[in-house]
Amino acid sequence: MNPDTSSPSDVNERQVRGPLALVLLALFGAALFSAFVALGTWQVHRLAWKTALIARTNERVHAPPVPAPRQAQWAGITPANDEYLRVRLHGQWMDGRQTRVWTATAAGSGYWILTPLRRDDGSIVLVNRGFAPDGWCDFKGHCPPPPPGEVTVTGLLRITEPSALFRHNDPATDTWYTRDVAAIAKARGLTDVAPYFVDADAGIDVAAWPRGGMTVIHFPNHHLNYLITWYVLALMVLGAAVYVARDEYRLRRNLRQRKR
Repeated sequence: MNPDTSSPSDVNERQVRGPLALVLLALFGAALFSAFVALGTWQVHRLAWKTALIARTNERVHAPPVPAPRQAQWAGITPANDEYLRVRLHGQWMDGRQTRVWTATAAGSGYWILTPLRRDDGSIVLVNRGFAPDGWCDFKGHCPPPPPGEVTVTGLLRITEPSALFRHNDPATDTWYTRDVAAIAKARGLTDVAPYFVDADAGIDVAAWPRGGMTVIHFPNHHLNYLITWYVLALMVLGAAVYVARDEYRLRRNLRQRKR
């Protein structure tokens, strides 16, 4: 009987991979590497876009107010060009057409009070006059009337909000969770209504309700973390490919040496 001349390392060492396995492994690694690089590059573009958005919004919020868009300009209003623009408008409040939109703020839960403002050209803009706590309006939803006469309002232009995903507006019961301009205008029988609303600035009496100037401007910006994660994963795939290639080379070299 011939003695077993295999060393422990030879017994435990795995067999070399076949050509098909190596090709499949290479394709899988290449696909992962390409996907991670593509995702990282996409986050680079998203980071640039988000940084520009934050800078643009900060500039608009702190800029002097400009006249709110007139009816002839409504069709050209877009979030990119007009959202958070500081505007000024003049007109008269329309009493009896106010709308309460449920919200939660740093001051507690309550409502945004949206009141239509009729401008001198007959057009109407919904103005979010600010936050009021639950109980400021009576149990039937009747709120104290807005100031009479001509008023000038300054604030931030906001784009209409669609109905919430899990909490839908219900005009039939006068229950509102978002500031959907078209739906509110229809429920209140308003026509010639601007496709935007205005978040009013804080008034002189900061203790009075409704309290304006409570717009929350927050854009989460985690794209730098995301792009680092995707690129690190791509480098890990590349490192794994180098390891596998060196391991295969070592195995094949040892196999050739044993056959000599």
